[in-house]
Amino acid sequence: MPKGKGAKGTKVTLKIAKKAIRMTPDGRRRLTLSNMGITIFPKCLLKLTNVDELDLSRNQIQKLPDNIGNFSSLRWLDLHSNKLESVPESIGNLVGLTYLNLSNNRLTSVGLPSTLGFLTSLKSLNLGMNQLDTLPSTMVSLDSLQELGLFDNLFINLPEFLNALTNLTMVNMKRNPLMYAQGDGEGMLKEKSEPEENGYLVHESSLCRTCLKRCKDQRERIRTYPGLIVPNSVATINQDVWRIRKVEHETLK
Repeated sequence: MPKGKGAKGTKVTLKIAKKAIRMTPDGRRRLTLSNMGITIFPKCLLKLTNVDELDLSRNQIQKLPDNIGNFSSLRWLDLHSNKLESVPESIGNLVGLTYLNLSNNRLTSVGLPSTLGFLTSLKSLNLGMNQLDTLPSTMVSLDSLQELGLFDNLFINLPEFLNALTNLTMVNMKRNPLMYAQGDGEGMLKEKSEPEENGYLVHESSLCRTCLKRCKDQRERIRTYPGLIVPNSVATINQDVWRIRKVEHETLK
């Protein structure tokens, strides 16, 4: 595929990018270039420093420019479903960023810079569907973080700093090879136990009134949820929905 061209041969120029900018309901300038077959980050985008939101998801981008931090006004950045193996250190300059989606890429722990800890305004961070087994310890500074997606990675242990993030209410660690310490006095790590047998996940809207009543009377066998929450612009085509522990806790009250 020619440099700077999309799946249909459309060259991503500054003019095209400007025409793709739309105002969001809350008055922000969003540039959407999703699913265009882009393989190389269009350098012309770096001239659009007044863009508040940037969506480059579902492309084939392998590398971000070292000066990605020049988007000083960015508040929302979606790069899910690309081929990224690392993130530039300059991403730490995006101190106003509140939403960052890097899910469904090829990121390794070595490719995550310590400067992620500078993004203290982040409220939602999605790192699911990568090849991560650790996170930068500097992320303990992300005091504003509320949602964290780490599903479909290689984590054996939970990141130690998670307990220090007081505003963190939603965490997805599904499908990781998590281990936990057995009380054998030696601190040995064992494989996490399998889900309880005869346990099913059922949405309340799928049940008739009789079945719903029966389920509520037998919660030890069937768990019901009033809603399964999916965050905006997460790769819903390629990844499972987020299971929110908070929702489960409130439902089982």
